[in-house]
Formats: sequence, C-alpha cells, structure tokens
Amino acid sequence: MSRFPAFGSPLLLGFDEIERMLERAAKSSGDGYPPYNIEKMAGADGHGERFRITLAVAGFDRDDLQVTIEDNQLVVRGRRAEEEGRTYLHRGIAARQFQRAFVLADGLEVSQASLENGLLSIDLQRQEPEKVTRTIEIRDVG
Repeated sequence: MSRFPAFGSPLLLGFDEIERMLERAAKSSGDGYPPYNIEKMAGADGHGERFRITLAVAGFDRDDLQVTIEDNQLVVRGRRAEEEGRTYLHRGIAARQFQRAFVLADGLEVSQASLENGLLSIDLQRQEPEKVTRTIEIRDVG
C-alpha cells in the first residue's frame, strides 16, 4: 500500500481520515465501467458549489439502479436480471452488474438523482461554510 508522504508531517494533525479517503479513491478507480462525467457548476444563488456526476447506464431501468451514501462515499450500483427465452447471436450491449464509488468531501450532499435517455445524473451541492473566528483564552496555571 502506498502512503502519501505529505500526511506524515507532524504539522498536519488529525488528517488520518483524509489519507484513508484518498487510498479508497485510488482503489475504486480501477474499472472503467460504466463511463462517467463530473461537472462543476456555480451554486444556484452564487454561493457554494454544485457538482453533477453523469453515468452512462444504457439498458438499465430505474429499478435496476441503486444510489446510496455509505461512509462519505456515493455508491452507484447497477444490476439487470437476465432475460430468459432470448438467444443472442451477438451481444455487444453490456448488461453486467457494476458498482462505482465516489469519495465525498465533508459538507457535500446529494440533492437529486435522475435517469434520462440512458444517463444517470446525480447532483451534489456544498453550501459555503460559515466563517467562524474564535478566541481561545490563555489561563494561568499555578
């Protein structure tokens, strides 16, 4: 397993979870099916960020697809039941099951998912975090 040397710095305290997320993302990027796009868009009100993940899932119905959030990961699964009574002379349209996972940053939430013309679109949104400044009181000990 490869380690990210930057996270070994003593100045980066508490970033172990980010290192684990990067490792998960590297492991899940192996298979290229189904192909997908990721778009970055401006927030609806000019604040925050929006993203759209679009997966090419031709041949899958809405009931064949499942979109879940599991431990800061967006997981998309597809599974089609085999059609009985059909004999194919050539089968070039993929009907295999798949699982595609995307690691999500904190504060990124799925707002909706839709299926149109064989494309599954998943919209994500992150609101701009509130800026907080806090003063820490220094106590005298003794």
